[in-house]
Amino acid sequence: MDTLELQVERRAATLRLQVEERLRAAIASGRFKPGQRLVERELCELTGVGRTSIREALRQLEAEGLITSVPHRGPVVSTISREEAAQLYDLRAVLEGFAGRAFAMRRRAEDLRAMAEAVTAFAKSAKAGKQDELIRTKSEFYAVLLRGCGNMFVEQTLTMLHNRISLLRFTSMTQAGRLKHSVAEIRAIAEAVSAGDADKAELLCRRHIEEAAKVALKVLDTVKPPAADYQYVEK
Repeated sequence: MDTLELQVERRAATLRLQVEERLRAAIASGRFKPGQRLVERELCELTGVGRTSIREALRQLEAEGLITSVPHRGPVVSTISREEAAQLYDLRAVLEGFAGRAFAMRRRAEDLRAMAEAVTAFAKSAKAGKQDELIRTKSEFYAVLLRGCGNMFVEQTLTMLHNRISLLRFTSMTQAGRLKHSVAEIRAIAEAVSAGDADKAELLCRRHIEEAAKVALKVLDTVKPPAADYQYVEK
C-alpha cells in the first residue's frame, strides 16, 4: 500500500488549505480511520505545521462532517451508518444527474477540455493503482463536472456531500472489478456531455452513483462498525 505524504509546504497564503487537503485525503484514503482520535501533536509532526494551522483545518473538517469533536476526548474521524450512506448516495444521484444534464446543455469549451483531461488522468491513475492518485484524479473529475454545470448552489452542496462520503468513495472504487467499470462510466458521461445529450448525461451520472452506492453499501453490510476509542451519545 502506498504511503500517503502528509508533509505540507510552508506558503502562508495557502497553508490552511494545504493542511485541510492533506488531512481530508488521509481520511478519504483510510490512513485515518473512522473512530480514530486525531491528536494535535501527532498531526503537527506528520504535517510539519503548527497547532494553529492544525486547529483551523480541524474546524473546517468538522464543519464538513468528516470529524466529530467529542467532549473531553477531542476530534475523532467521524463514522457513517449504512442509513446515512444510503441517504447521501440518493441525494448525490439526483444532484449529479442534474449537474450532468446542465453541463451537457451548457458545454463551455474550456470545461469540455478540462473534463477530457480529468478522464484521461483518472484512467491513468486507475492503471497505476496508486490510491492517492485515484482520489485526486476522481475528485478533479467531479470538480470539473460541478464547474461545468454552472450552478453554484449545486456545486456547493455536492462538494459538501463528496467530502462527507469521501471514505466510502474510495471503498467503492477499490473493490474487486469496480475500478474498471468506474473508468468506463465516467468516459461515457464525458462523451454524452461532449455530444450535448442532456438526457443521456443525466442518466449516466445517476447510474454511476447508483453503481458506486451498491458496492459501498454492500461493504457496510458485511463489515463491523469501527471500534472507536471513545464513547459518544448522540443528543
